[in-house]
Amino acid sequence: MKVFAITLGCKVNQYETQVMLSQMCRAGFTAAACEEESDVILVNSCTVTAASDHKVRQTLHRARRAAPSAVLVLTGCMPQAFPEAAAALSDADIVLGNTSRASLVPHVQTFLRTHERIVDIGKHETGERFESMQVREFHERTRAFLKIEDGCNRFCSYCIIPYARGRVRSKPLEELKNELAELGENGYREVVLTGINLSAYGQELGLSLCDAVEAACAVPGIARVRLGSLEPEQMDEPVIARMARQEKLCPQFHLSLQSGCDATLRRMNRHYDTAEYRRIVANLRAAFPNAAITTDIMVGFAGETEEEFQESLAFAEEIGFAKAHVFAYSRRPGTVADKMPDQVSKKEKEERSARMIAATQRTKEAFFQTQLGRTELVLFEQTCAPGVWEGYTSNYTPVHVVSSEIRSGELRPVLLQEAYAEFCTGSLASL
Repeated sequence: MKVFAITLGCKVNQYETQVMLSQMCRAGFTAAACEEESDVILVNSCTVTAASDHKVRQTLHRARRAAPSAVLVLTGCMPQAFPEAAAALSDADIVLGNTSRASLVPHVQTFLRTHERIVDIGKHETGERFESMQVREFHERTRAFLKIEDGCNRFCSYCIIPYARGRVRSKPLEELKNELAELGENGYREVVLTGINLSAYGQELGLSLCDAVEAACAVPGIARVRLGSLEPEQMDEPVIARMARQEKLCPQFHLSLQSGCDATLRRMNRHYDTAEYRRIVANLRAAFPNAAITTDIMVGFAGETEEEFQESLAFAEEIGFAKAHVFAYSRRPGTVADKMPDQVSKKEKEERSARMIAATQRTKEAFFQTQLGRTELVLFEQTCAPGVWEGYTSNYTPVHVVSSEIRSGELRPVLLQEAYAEFCTGSLASL
């Protein structure tokens, strides 16, 4: 029987999808190329915004139309955060929360025998341990995502994720080292360390994120180690200095901002202000030459005035982000912000999103200009047009090269020559 997996959301979800797909394959299933030829379709959901929930429903409808007789499994953050709403999605034959992921295979086998719908959504418990899981290969990927942390203790006023993911818990260092060694042996040149609150790695184990970075950089065969999204307040000077000693660590830091206005940050219950964020960026740039600072920026948060938005816009322009994911605030039932007064209208959110996107597009293009004339190692992934290969530098600048010599997964030196809106172009060179 064949199984097809659909991942919605973050890199942690991508990792967990690979874990579940591997579990299914070890149980005798084979990976399908598309929904239409599948006997089981796995939808790993995201619930970070209301739009995410809408996409979950759309994905389930599409999967049901594509494969009417397939067993449709819904799992991930949406069922965990909103169990009643998820249970009501009749397209799904099996509904599993994040706490029930290990029961995937037996539940599928049971459904194939009985054809009786299964809903299994347990609660997160205080003191629960990191779920033991390991991935040996990533289908159709040249880099490996490695989940090393789960959960969040921060409770930002807009965020449902602590309810979907529970409290902070970390992969034990020996398990991490074993998984890294296997990924290196399997030929992955780049590993991306990911987590729900990655900066909090190891806090309950007497460790820090630096320990995970050093373990990854020590693995033969792994040429690059990249970090997923980081919370700013964990990145103090000793942490940055310790990380900077690791030559394999990529100089790209996705430092979550959310807002460049201190008053908005306080309402969001973020644990830093713009002065601290500015200082962290300066320290990173001093420690990592040619570093790229990328981020997430929310607009239209509850109570955000035009003046506050202007502050946030000016701060984003000042920092000069190499890339920014801009999104409008989405109300989530069960969060503090959902009940806040002075909610911003949809029209105003859309207008502010457009202005912030335009500003951060300009900073991205300005960053690309600073890369021209540099010779950088590019990890090539795939062709984006006949004869045109796409890859990324260590600071995650996207690069296109016309060549017949390149192969997927190769690290090749490239002279960066021209900059466009979304990528740079260059030619193969020698270091």
